Amino acid sequence: MSPKRSVSPTPDAIRTAVKEGPGSKTVMLGAKASARKIAEAMTALANAHGGLIIMGATNSRRIVGVSDSEIAREMMASAALIPTPPLILPLPELVEVDGKTLCVAQVPPGLPHVYSLRGQYLVRSGRDTRPLMPHELRVLLLNRSEASFESQTPRGATAQALDADRIRAYRELLGLPANEDADDLLLSRGCLAETDKGLRPTIAGLLLFGGNPQRWLRSAEITGVRYAGETMSDDFIREDIRGVLPDQIRRAEVFVTSNMRRGMRIRGLEREEIPEYPISVVREAIVNAVAHRDYSIRGDNIRVLMFSDRMEVYSPGRLPGHVTLDNLVNERYSRNEAIVQVLSEMGFIERLGYGIDRMITVCEQEGLPRPDFSETSAGFRVTIYSHAPSLVGAGPPANLYAHLQLNPRQEKAMDHLQKQRRITNRDYQLLCPDASPETLRRDLADLVDKGLVLKIGQKRATYYILK
Repeated sequence: MSPKRSVSPTPDAIRTAVKEGPGSKTVMLGAKASARKIAEAMTALANAHGGLIIMGATNSRRIVGVSDSEIAREMMASAALIPTPPLILPLPELVEVDGKTLCVAQVPPGLPHVYSLRGQYLVRSGRDTRPLMPHELRVLLLNRSEASFESQTPRGATAQALDADRIRAYRELLGLPANEDADDLLLSRGCLAETDKGLRPTIAGLLLFGGNPQRWLRSAEITGVRYAGETMSDDFIREDIRGVLPDQIRRAEVFVTSNMRRGMRIRGLEREEIPEYPISVVREAIVNAVAHRDYSIRGDNIRVLMFSDRMEVYSPGRLPGHVTLDNLVNERYSRNEAIVQVLSEMGFIERLGYGIDRMITVCEQEGLPRPDFSETSAGFRVTIYSHAPSLVGAGPPANLYAHLQLNPRQEKAMDHLQKQRRITNRDYQLLCPDASPETLRRDLADLVDKGLVLKIGQKRATYYILK
């Protein structure tokens, strides 16, 4: 992986950078900064997402310039050779801004190594340069090394840990002849590795074809939760989804589709039935989370959280390589190349990219806000907004439930749910005082069987919400 070719900075671009002040991709150094100070800045940016070093500007956003431009440029060039390994950077440039000469060095994104300065690993965090924490260093080493986490072979795992039926189905899917050696196929896909103890399954192989993947990676699972409102509460439905990755993807999608609302939306003079979320966007978010998460992070798993107004899909691990929130739509980098290849061949994803652009396009076509992409301290989150405002109004359209053959009592219950979002047995009795408790219980059970409502809680704490 080679760094991207840099573009010469313009005076306007440098002036804007100085005006915005120091940040995660901009370091400002005084005219008398030492070679070590420059090397610290270069190392920190190289271990992050690259950026600019502007010599002759202060942190207070003043342009002071350098007194001897050639000495400044030579010092910057020599500073790049101090880190271990030395940084191969574009030559520093002299830029005239408002009558002052600044010396500018660019550290490109996507550098292939982890860089240290006299044994210390630095990173740019906000406007500060700080040492990498041990877990951050481990993740960075894995991301930038040829031997990724997915290619490791867990101690004690043998080829017998892989499911022969799953491997056979995969071969048939690829259309390979029955006499072709399965071991060769798995070796070529990075699912088996040759070791001094013979062929052993890799992390990727166990996650894709293992009989019990969670024996080797307990946190390699998805937790799906549906909450009743817009925030986390005690009212929820939860499912922990385990097994191989292809099955996790399918079951997570089923969880979402089973727990999302469906309703009518008026467009012009026509009424159309729509789900709460575009199914293709949901599928893309789940597949991306499974394919690109950082499986080296223990104690954390993928989470699919459904609220009344949105859905959040969280995966452990920040954006990999040179991918940032700014270039997420256009840049491509795969943390788990073996997993991505096999899932692609199984028809889950396209290897050319993340599908982020497709998610945005579909949401815009559906009249929804663009999905929100954000990084947390240790992960990546996608927020998809729902059709809830257009599905839930003061009341349902006339005869909305006619095709379901609901009785008048059940239609009252559905009207109540549309307005109040939940209904209890007591609420239903107040709506239909002439019906017996047993009749009302059967009505609600029938609504559950028809897939219209979800039953939450037990006995006297039972209530129902729209599905």
